[in-house]
Amino acid sequence: MKLYPIETGNFKLDGGAMFGVVPKSIWNRTNPADANNMIDLAARCLLIENGDRLILIDTGMGNKQSEKFFGYYYQWGDHTLDRSLKKHGFHRDDITDVFMTHLHFDHCGGSVQWNKDRTGYEPAFKNATFWSNKAHWDWATKPNFREKASFLTENLLPMQESGQLRFVSRNETDFIEKSELDFGILFVDGHTEKQMLPHISYQGKTLVFVADLLPTVGHIPLAYVMGYDTRPLLTLSEKARFLDTAVKNEYYLFMEHDAHNQVCTLQHTEKGVRLKETHNFAHIFE
Repeated sequence: MKLYPIETGNFKLDGGAMFGVVPKSIWNRTNPADANNMIDLAARCLLIENGDRLILIDTGMGNKQSEKFFGYYYQWGDHTLDRSLKKHGFHRDDITDVFMTHLHFDHCGGSVQWNKDRTGYEPAFKNATFWSNKAHWDWATKPNFREKASFLTENLLPMQESGQLRFVSRNETDFIEKSELDFGILFVDGHTEKQMLPHISYQGKTLVFVADLLPTVGHIPLAYVMGYDTRPLLTLSEKARFLDTAVKNEYYLFMEHDAHNQVCTLQHTEKGVRLKETHNFAHIFE
């Protein structure tokens, strides 16, 4: 098995929204804001090459939305999903599985693209099975008013209409049944209903794709919870358990949204769980 970080593009979001009730004077130390109060973010995905399976975890924003839409997110840098796949010798048609941690547009937008004549949409990975879970799919396709702007119909229904969508059950066997893959899933509900965090055993280490439970290393302190979370008090309890487990088991955390740190480890301190080290993915896994 081999793992590859896939950089699909960088963007910016409001720092206050990203840190909720934490004052800017504090979060600005780790995630400095620009003149518009925006902080740097990434849409970093993970590619798993395992036998005859090529599994992509999340797909970034994609490129099918309007110029006005992307204007809200201040995209920067030159990363794209296709360029990143090509760097590692792959093409999107090689992907056998797309595993979506959840269905907010910045995590699954790249799963769907315009069709050839731009009259409709089609899956962006024609040979892949798309994986979500039933509870989250129902939550996303019948969205609450707060999350409605993050669950876009054009990102979701084409996967179902193509017949390529499948659901992961809580015992996870339906996802790993095709091959021997040491892959576990932690379900968390604070950010959104049934977000899935993959745990991958690789080279004697456990790598956890932390998605939106821990967006950046600046979010490690327990109370640093995003304003976007639908159940922030639940996030607190889920995060507390996860941070303690991550330290005890010496997890390596794969950061999807941290534009400047790919991987980190944690440690217990007098102030609680805090950052231990940051790592470049290639330095610890290649």
